[in-house]
Amino acid sequence: MEDRERATAAFMRAGRESSRLSVLFRHALAARLGLTVTDMECLDFLMDSGSATAGQLAAQTGLTTGAITSLIRRLTDAGFVTAERDPADRRRVIVTLVPERVEEGGRLYAGFGAAVHEVIAGYSTDELRFLARHYDTMSAVYRAQLSSL
Repeated sequence: MEDRERATAAFMRAGRESSRLSVLFRHALAARLGLTVTDMECLDFLMDSGSATAGQLAAQTGLTTGAITSLIRRLTDAGFVTAERDPADRRRVIVTLVPERVEEGGRLYAGFGAAVHEVIAGYSTDELRFLARHYDTMSAVYRAQLSSL
């Protein structure tokens, strides 16, 4: 096997393992919070956007409007979000994070975050830029594949 083939195989194996462990980690965290992984993904999206309509959450997750309604109800009941009718269009629901509750959930990530920062400290600025580009490129691949599914 050529050096490039070995490096490619090692990269693919490491990517699969990282993906698998990420999924297991997210499931464990979600279970500790009494949520589903999809609930957690919506919270993650809301952490970036602050708030979103139910339709935007449906588009982000690929869930039906009925499934999003159930998801919003779970997150509201758990105190992670508020859901209010849009005063400009009463047909729309605006979902907003409850920062204090999200901070409580964030404490579960504290050890992980500290470990990641320790890893990142060992990378140069150029390496971090490369890794960010890699993640962004892989995200585009995932989005394209999700669209085709």
